Amino acid sequence: MFWPMLAVALGFLGIAVLGVLGIRVFIEAQRLGRQVTRTTQRINRAAEELEAAAADLARTGEALPGR
Repeated sequence: MFWPMLAVALGFLGIAVLGVLGIRVFIEAQRLGRQVTRTTQRINRAAEELEAAAADLARTGEALPGR
């Protein structure tokens, strides 16, 4: 009777451990997704600023004499 009860207890413990690890993976995946979103927004903002600076530079270059 001892061995079947031990097997059931160890099986339950294994499932509990897998559940906890699954929850941790889910939380970390959400955190990674939020970080990717923030990084993408920062890259887009930097690209827009670069495009605006390039447009200003192009207008300045067109206004130079001799060109």
